[in-house]
Amino acid sequence: MEGVKVVNPILRNIIIGKLQREFVIPLSGKPVVDGPGGNLLYAASGLAIWDNQGGGLVSKVGEEYPRDWIELARKTGFDTRGIKILPESIDLRFFCAFQEDDNPSLDSPISHFARLDIPFPHALLGYTPPVAKLDSRTTPDVLTIRPQDIPDDYFDASAVHLCPIDYLTHALLPGALRQGNITTITIDPSENYMSPSFWDDVPSVVKGITAFLTSETKLRSLFKGRSADPWEMAEAIAGYGCEIVVIKRRSKGQWVYEHASRKRWTIPAYIARVVNPLGAGDAFCGGFLYGYTNTYDAVEATLHGNISASLSIEGTGPFYALDSLPGLAQARLDSLRDLVAKAP
Repeated sequence: MEGVKVVNPILRNIIIGKLQREFVIPLSGKPVVDGPGGNLLYAASGLAIWDNQGGGLVSKVGEEYPRDWIELARKTGFDTRGIKILPESIDLRFFCAFQEDDNPSLDSPISHFARLDIPFPHALLGYTPPVAKLDSRTTPDVLTIRPQDIPDDYFDASAVHLCPIDYLTHALLPGALRQGNITTITIDPSENYMSPSFWDDVPSVVKGITAFLTSETKLRSLFKGRSADPWEMAEAIAGYGCEIVVIKRRSKGQWVYEHASRKRWTIPAYIARVVNPLGAGDAFCGGFLYGYTNTYDAVEATLHGNISASLSIEGTGPFYALDSLPGLAQARLDSLRDLVAKAP
């Protein structure tokens, strides 16, 4: 109706991350050829397993990114106003193949498709695997998210998770987010700054956040030459000014460290049928965000993340887990809770 102002409902949770065009050869089942993906959608799905209100999504894509994928996310229950379409071409293709375990192969897509006797996708022609490189401390990337990229009403949310993006995004956003009503901020760091060369920069990312959710691989990379003790590393990270450090160990589960109490816990991964490990760590973070904002308990938050990951890996695509049987996530949560152990 003309003249009537549209008021958007206040969102509880915001996820900030990357969108991709996925080409995935899973451990079993049919390959994904040019499908929606990216850590943003996996984390959002991990959250939505527990929260049917979804949340707000923030990302940047190029003009060729399929609009119907953004519409799919909206119809799935997410607020997509934070996804910014740039007037330029950005190659968001991503290929990986799994053969025997949860370690993906990112190279030689032609040989992997040939191995399965599958025609090479036309949409993957000219694809170049990502090259590991350090983030810039001063120059924004085309996908760097800055405060002005976030819709104003998103700052009224209560919690935000930052998926792996780049150093500048993670350094710039927490301070701006705290100026709104946001009280819970969790970060999964990018491997491109979890390096000894960023040793003096990581504290500025960690200071004042709620939880630092990192893989064991990335944490060991940061502390290379300084420490090999994971609990010592977790304590050092927490000492920079964050409440909780969770070390994600893939199929081995998680180590959890709480700064205030100095308590430590080990939680095994829920045993699930592994079809596609891609995105499990991101789904964990989405589940963690929900668990923490509803219990304010580090262990309960980690358990929720653990179950989100277990559902995500049983199929392909970021939205697969949302079709799980009603009550399945809660049943898994209840059974896993008994396996939590305090670490010395």
